[in-house]
Amino acid sequence: MKPSRSMISFVLLCGLLVLCPSVHAQQPGKVFRIGLLEVGNASASAVLVDAFRHELTKLGWIEGKNVTIEYRFAEQKQERLSEFATELVRLKVDVIVGASTGSALAAKRVTATIPIVITNAGDPVAAGLVASLARPGGNVTGNSGLSPQLNTKRLEILTDAIPKLSRVGLLRESRAAIGRALQLKEIRAAALALKLKLEEIETQDAKDLESAFQTAKQKRVGAITMIATRPFFIERKRIVELAGKHRLPAIYVQKEFVDEGGLMSYGVDYVDLYRRAAVYVDKILKGAKPADLPVQQATKFEFVINLKAAKQIGLTVPNRVLERATQVIR
Repeated sequence: MKPSRSMISFVLLCGLLVLCPSVHAQQPGKVFRIGLLEVGNASASAVLVDAFRHELTKLGWIEGKNVTIEYRFAEQKQERLSEFATELVRLKVDVIVGASTGSALAAKRVTATIPIVITNAGDPVAAGLVASLARPGGNVTGNSGLSPQLNTKRLEILTDAIPKLSRVGLLRESRAAIGRALQLKEIRAAALALKLKLEEIETQDAKDLESAFQTAKQKRVGAITMIATRPFFIERKRIVELAGKHRLPAIYVQKEFVDEGGLMSYGVDYVDLYRRAAVYVDKILKGAKPADLPVQQATKFEFVINLKAAKQIGLTVPNRVLERATQVIR
Protein backbone atom coordinates (compact mmCIF):
# COMPACT_ATOMS: atom_id res chain seq x y z
CA MET A 1 0.00 0.00 0.00
CA LYS A 2 1.48 3.33 -1.09
CA PRO A 3 1.34 6.25 1.35
CA SER A 4 -1.09 8.99 0.42
CA ARG A 5 -0.08 12.58 -0.28
CA SER A 6 -1.60 13.68 3.01
CA MET A 7 0.47 11.12 4.93
CA ILE A 8 3.66 12.23 3.15
CA SER A 9 2.89 15.89 3.93
CA PHE A 10 2.28 15.03 7.59
CA VAL A 11 5.61 13.20 7.90
CA LEU A 12 7.49 16.08 6.24
CA LEU A 13 5.82 18.58 8.57
CA CYS A 14 6.81 16.54 11.63
CA GLY A 15 10.38 16.44 10.38
CA LEU A 16 10.47 20.19 9.98
CA LEU A 17 9.09 20.70 13.49
CA VAL A 18 11.83 18.50 14.91
CA LEU A 19 14.56 20.33 13.01
CA CYS A 20 13.28 23.85 13.70
CA PRO A 21 13.85 25.36 17.16
CA SER A 22 10.77 26.02 19.26
CA VAL A 23 9.51 29.53 19.84
CA HIS A 24 10.91 29.33 23.36
CA ALA A 25 14.43 28.32 22.37
CA GLN A 26 17.34 30.72 22.23
CA GLN A 27 17.07 32.98 19.21
CA PRO A 28 20.06 32.51 16.85
CA GLY A 29 22.22 35.60 16.59
CA LYS A 30 20.43 37.51 19.35
CA VAL A 31 22.56 39.03 22.07
CA PHE A 32 20.60 39.02 25.33
CA ARG A 33 21.13 41.67 27.97
CA ILE A 34 21.28 40.94 31.70
CA GLY A 35 21.08 43.64 34.34
CA LEU A 36 22.96 42.84 37.57
CA LEU A 37 21.89 45.08 40.45
CA GLU A 38 24.15 44.97 43.54
CA VAL A 39 23.88 47.12 46.65
CA GLY A 40 27.63 46.77 47.32
CA ASN A 41 30.72 47.54 45.29
CA ALA A 42 32.47 45.60 42.56
CA SER A 43 35.55 44.51 44.52
CA ALA A 44 33.70 43.24 47.59
CA SER A 45 31.14 41.38 45.48
CA ALA A 46 33.66 39.96 43.00
CA VAL A 47 33.77 36.43 44.41
CA LEU A 48 29.99 36.11 44.09
CA VAL A 49 29.65 37.82 40.73
CA ASP A 50 32.43 35.65 39.33
CA ALA A 51 30.54 32.52 40.41
CA PHE A 52 27.45 33.81 38.58
CA ARG A 53 29.41 34.56 35.41
CA HIS A 54 31.25 31.24 35.50
CA GLU A 55 27.99 29.31 35.75
CA LEU A 56 26.53 31.30 32.86
CA THR A 57 29.57 30.34 30.77
CA LYS A 58 29.07 26.67 31.64
CA LEU A 59 25.49 27.00 30.41
CA GLY A 60 26.66 28.39 27.07
CA TRP A 61 26.27 32.14 27.67
CA ILE A 62 29.43 33.98 26.65
CA GLU A 63 29.79 37.68 27.44
CA GLY A 64 30.24 39.68 24.26
CA LYS A 65 29.02 36.82 22.10
CA ASN A 66 25.42 35.93 22.95
CA VAL A 67 24.95 37.88 26.17
CA THR A 68 26.03 41.16 27.74
CA ILE A 69 25.83 42.10 31.41
CA GLU A 70 24.99 45.58 32.62
CA TYR A 71 26.62 45.89 36.06
CA ARG A 72 25.20 48.37 38.55
CA PHE A 73 26.82 48.68 42.00
CA ALA A 74 25.14 51.02 44.47
CA GLU A 75 28.25 51.37 46.68
CA GLN A 76 26.14 50.73 49.82
CA LYS A 77 23.81 53.62 48.97
CA GLN A 78 20.35 52.10 49.17
CA GLU A 79 18.76 55.12 47.51
CA ARG A 80 20.71 54.42 44.31
CA LEU A 81 19.05 51.03 43.82
CA SER A 82 15.85 52.62 42.50
CA GLU A 83 17.86 54.88 40.19
CA PHE A 84 19.82 51.95 38.77
CA ALA A 85 16.74 49.74 38.49
CA THR A 86 15.01 52.45 36.44
CA GLU A 87 18.10 52.73 34.27
CA LEU A 88 18.14 48.99 33.59
CA VAL A 89 14.47 49.08 32.59
CA ARG A 90 15.21 51.97 30.25
CA LEU A 91 17.97 49.87 28.67
CA LYS A 92 15.35 47.15 28.03
CA VAL A 93 17.38 44.36 29.62
CA ASP A 94 15.95 40.87 29.18
CA VAL A 95 16.29 39.96 32.86
CA ILE A 96 17.34 41.73 36.06
CA VAL A 97 19.34 39.89 38.71
CA GLY A 98 18.66 41.38 42.13
CA ALA A 99 21.47 40.47 44.50
CA SER A 100 19.46 41.09 47.68
CA THR A 101 15.92 41.65 48.92
CA GLY A 102 16.41 45.42 48.55
CA SER A 103 17.73 45.14 45.01
CA ALA A 104 14.87 42.89 43.92
CA LEU A 105 12.28 45.18 45.53
CA ALA A 106 13.78 48.22 43.78
CA ALA A 107 13.51 46.41 40.44
CA LYS A 108 9.97 45.20 41.10
CA ARG A 109 8.80 48.73 41.85
CA VAL A 110 9.76 49.89 38.36
CA THR A 111 8.78 46.90 36.22
CA ALA A 112 6.06 44.27 36.27
CA THR A 113 7.12 42.71 32.98
CA ILE A 114 10.91 42.25 32.93
CA PRO A 115 11.83 38.99 34.73
CA ILE A 116 13.66 39.46 38.03
CA VAL A 117 15.88 36.77 39.56
CA ILE A 118 16.80 36.98 43.26
CA THR A 119 20.21 35.63 44.19
CA ASN A 120 19.28 35.60 47.86
CA ALA A 121 16.29 36.85 49.83
CA GLY A 122 15.75 35.91 53.46
CA ASP A 123 11.97 35.62 53.14
CA PRO A 124 10.73 36.69 49.69
CA VAL A 125 7.08 36.06 50.62
CA ALA A 126 7.15 38.31 53.68
CA ALA A 127 9.06 40.92 51.68
CA GLY A 128 6.27 41.00 49.09
CA LEU A 129 8.45 39.79 46.23
CA VAL A 130 6.43 36.65 45.47
CA ALA A 131 2.99 35.30 46.31
CA SER A 132 4.42 31.97 47.48
CA LEU A 133 7.60 29.94 47.05
CA ALA A 134 5.86 27.25 44.99
CA ARG A 135 3.91 29.72 42.82
CA PRO A 136 5.69 33.10 42.64
CA GLY A 137 2.84 34.44 40.53
CA GLY A 138 4.54 37.47 39.00
CA ASN A 139 7.81 38.50 37.36
CA VAL A 140 10.06 37.52 40.29
CA THR A 141 11.68 34.20 41.20
CA GLY A 142 15.04 32.96 42.49
CA ASN A 143 16.55 31.86 45.79
CA SER A 144 15.63 32.14 49.46
CA GLY A 145 18.58 32.11 51.83
CA LEU A 146 16.61 31.37 55.02
CA SER A 147 18.42 34.22 56.79
CA PRO A 148 16.03 34.66 59.75
CA GLN A 149 16.09 30.99 60.77
CA LEU A 150 19.89 30.73 60.65
CA ASN A 151 20.36 33.30 63.41
CA THR A 152 19.07 30.78 65.96
CA LYS A 153 21.65 28.23 64.85
CA ARG A 154 24.48 30.76 65.18
CA LEU A 155 23.54 31.56 68.77
CA GLU A 156 23.38 27.86 69.58
CA ILE A 157 26.90 27.38 68.17
CA LEU A 158 28.22 30.26 70.27
CA THR A 159 26.80 28.77 73.47
CA ASP A 160 28.44 25.42 72.64
CA ALA A 161 31.80 26.93 71.68
CA ILE A 162 32.19 29.44 74.53
CA PRO A 163 31.88 28.16 78.11
CA LYS A 164 29.49 30.06 80.41
CA LEU A 165 28.45 32.51 77.69
CA SER A 166 25.73 34.79 79.02
CA ARG A 167 25.92 38.04 77.04
CA VAL A 168 26.12 38.37 73.24
CA GLY A 169 26.61 41.52 71.18
CA LEU A 170 24.48 41.81 68.05
CA LEU A 171 25.82 44.05 65.30
CA ARG A 172 22.92 45.53 63.36
CA GLU A 173 22.33 48.41 60.99
CA SER A 174 20.12 51.21 62.23
CA ARG A 175 18.30 51.47 58.90
CA ALA A 176 15.03 49.56 58.88
CA ALA A 177 14.29 46.94 56.25
CA ILE A 178 11.83 44.07 56.01
CA GLY A 179 14.50 41.40 55.86
CA ARG A 180 16.35 42.82 58.87
CA ALA A 181 13.15 43.11 60.92
CA LEU A 182 12.46 39.42 60.36
CA GLN A 183 15.99 38.52 61.44
CA LEU A 184 15.72 40.65 64.57
CA LYS A 185 12.47 38.98 65.56
CA GLU A 186 14.03 35.54 65.17
CA ILE A 187 17.27 36.28 67.01
CA ARG A 188 15.56 38.01 69.95
CA ALA A 189 13.35 34.97 70.47
CA ALA A 190 16.34 32.64 70.16
CA ALA A 191 18.38 34.61 72.72
CA LEU A 192 15.46 34.47 75.16
CA ALA A 193 15.11 30.71 74.72
CA LEU A 194 18.85 30.20 75.25
CA LYS A 195 18.84 32.50 78.31
CA LEU A 196 21.30 34.90 76.68
CA LYS A 197 21.35 38.64 77.23
CA LEU A 198 21.34 40.20 73.75
CA GLU A 199 23.07 43.57 73.50
CA GLU A 200 21.96 45.20 70.24
CA ILE A 201 24.67 47.50 68.88
CA GLU A 202 23.57 49.74 66.01
CA THR A 203 25.84 51.08 63.29
CA GLN A 204 25.03 53.77 60.76
CA ASP A 205 27.81 52.90 58.34
CA ALA A 206 31.35 51.56 58.12
CA LYS A 207 32.71 54.55 60.06
CA ASP A 208 30.72 53.39 63.11
CA LEU A 209 32.31 49.93 63.28
CA GLU A 210 35.18 50.95 65.58
CA SER A 211 32.80 52.56 68.07
CA ALA A 212 30.44 49.59 67.77
CA PHE A 213 33.15 47.20 68.96
CA GLN A 214 34.15 49.61 71.72
CA THR A 215 30.52 49.59 72.85
CA ALA A 216 30.53 45.79 72.78
CA LYS A 217 33.53 45.74 75.12
CA GLN A 218 31.92 48.30 77.42
CA LYS A 219 28.81 46.13 77.64
CA ARG A 220 31.07 43.20 78.54
CA VAL A 221 29.73 40.87 75.87
CA GLY A 222 31.32 37.45 75.63
CA ALA A 223 30.84 37.08 71.87
CA ILE A 224 29.62 38.83 68.74
CA THR A 225 27.07 37.88 66.09
CA MET A 226 25.41 39.98 63.43
CA ILE A 227 22.42 40.53 61.20
CA ALA A 228 23.05 39.29 57.67
CA THR A 229 23.28 42.35 55.44
CA ARG A 230 25.18 43.26 52.28
CA PRO A 231 26.93 46.27 53.93
CA PHE A 232 28.41 44.01 56.61
CA PHE A 233 29.54 41.58 53.92
CA ILE A 234 31.26 44.41 52.10
CA GLU A 235 33.04 45.50 55.30
CA ARG A 236 33.92 41.93 56.32
CA LYS A 237 37.68 42.50 56.44
CA ARG A 238 37.32 45.50 58.73
CA ILE A 239 34.85 43.68 61.00
CA VAL A 240 37.15 40.67 61.33
CA GLU A 241 40.10 42.93 62.16
CA LEU A 242 38.13 44.71 64.88
CA ALA A 243 36.92 41.45 66.42
CA GLY A 244 40.53 40.28 66.63
CA LYS A 245 41.75 43.60 67.98
CA HIS A 246 39.21 43.49 70.81
CA ARG A 247 39.70 39.73 71.34
CA LEU A 248 36.01 39.02 70.86
CA PRO A 249 34.89 35.60 69.59
CA ALA A 250 32.54 36.13 66.66
CA ILE A 251 30.35 33.99 64.46
CA TYR A 252 29.71 35.33 60.98
CA VAL A 253 27.02 34.81 58.39
CA GLN A 254 29.26 33.72 55.50
CA LYS A 255 32.43 31.74 54.92
CA GLU A 256 34.01 34.79 53.25
CA PHE A 257 34.42 36.36 56.73
CA VAL A 258 36.52 33.37 57.81
CA ASP A 259 38.50 33.66 54.58
CA GLU A 260 39.50 37.11 55.87
CA GLY A 261 40.74 35.59 59.15
CA GLY A 262 37.49 35.43 61.13
CA LEU A 263 36.85 32.85 63.87
CA MET A 264 33.86 30.94 62.49
CA SER A 265 30.82 31.17 60.29
CA TYR A 266 27.57 29.36 59.80
CA GLY A 267 25.30 30.07 56.88
CA VAL A 268 24.25 29.25 53.38
CA ASP A 269 26.77 28.83 50.61
CA TYR A 270 26.32 32.19 48.87
CA VAL A 271 28.55 31.20 45.98
CA ASP A 272 26.15 28.33 45.35
CA LEU A 273 23.17 30.72 45.40
CA TYR A 274 24.80 32.89 42.74
CA ARG A 275 25.42 29.82 40.60
CA ARG A 276 21.79 28.82 40.99
CA ALA A 277 20.71 32.35 40.02
CA ALA A 278 22.55 31.82 36.74
CA VAL A 279 20.51 28.66 36.15
CA TYR A 280 17.31 30.69 36.57
CA VAL A 281 18.61 33.28 34.10
CA ASP A 282 19.41 30.51 31.62
CA LYS A 283 15.88 29.15 31.82
CA ILE A 284 14.30 32.58 31.47
CA LEU A 285 16.42 33.54 28.46
CA LYS A 286 15.28 30.29 26.86
CA GLY A 287 11.63 31.21 27.31
CA ALA A 288 10.58 30.17 30.83
CA LYS A 289 8.38 32.55 32.82
CA PRO A 290 9.29 33.55 36.40
CA ALA A 291 5.75 32.80 37.55
CA ASP A 292 6.28 29.16 36.56
CA LEU A 293 9.67 28.78 38.30
CA PRO A 294 9.31 28.04 42.04
CA VAL A 295 11.58 29.89 44.45
CA GLN A 296 14.20 27.48 45.77
CA GLN A 297 15.33 27.48 49.38
CA ALA A 298 19.00 27.15 50.19
CA THR A 299 20.22 23.56 50.44
CA LYS A 300 23.97 23.98 50.98
CA PHE A 301 25.14 25.19 54.39
CA GLU A 302 28.67 25.78 55.66
CA PHE A 303 30.02 25.69 59.20
CA VAL A 304 33.64 26.82 59.10
CA ILE A 305 36.02 27.19 62.06
CA ASN A 306 39.40 28.92 61.98
CA LEU A 307 41.63 27.51 64.74
CA LYS A 308 44.34 30.06 63.93
CA ALA A 309 41.91 32.84 64.83
CA ALA A 310 40.83 30.94 67.95
CA LYS A 311 44.43 30.70 69.13
CA GLN A 312 44.99 34.42 68.59
CA ILE A 313 42.19 35.31 71.02
CA GLY A 314 42.94 32.49 73.47
CA LEU A 315 39.84 30.41 72.75
CA THR A 316 39.84 26.61 72.85
CA VAL A 317 37.03 25.30 70.67
CA PRO A 318 35.56 22.07 72.15
CA ASN A 319 35.96 18.89 70.09
CA ARG A 320 32.19 18.37 69.98
CA VAL A 321 31.93 21.66 68.08
CA LEU A 322 34.85 20.90 65.76
CA GLU A 323 33.26 17.58 64.83
CA ARG A 324 30.19 19.37 63.47
CA ALA A 325 32.16 21.73 61.22
CA THR A 326 32.17 21.25 57.45
CA GLN A 327 35.66 22.79 57.35
CA VAL A 328 38.31 23.39 60.01
CA ILE A 329 41.21 25.71 59.19
CA ARG A 330 44.24 24.70 61.25
